[in-house]
Amino acid sequence: MPAEEKPLGQVRFLTVAEVALVMRVSKMTVYRLVHSGELTAVRVGKSFRVPEKAVHEYLRNAYFDAG
Repeated sequence: MPAEEKPLGQVRFLTVAEVALVMRVSKMTVYRLVHSGELTAVRVGKSFRVPEKAVHEYLRNAYFDAG
């Protein structure tokens, strides 16, 4: 296990609704990101859970400096 990875018991998972709030987008946008593979997620029954770290990585990589 790489030094920066946490054991699964310590990973914080977010619901699609929570991710949408953090990113200030709609839940449908989050579902599109998950289905396209741009945002890592785990399927739990009929719903998805997104590791908090995946949200931070996505936002870090999507950052665009307009100035």
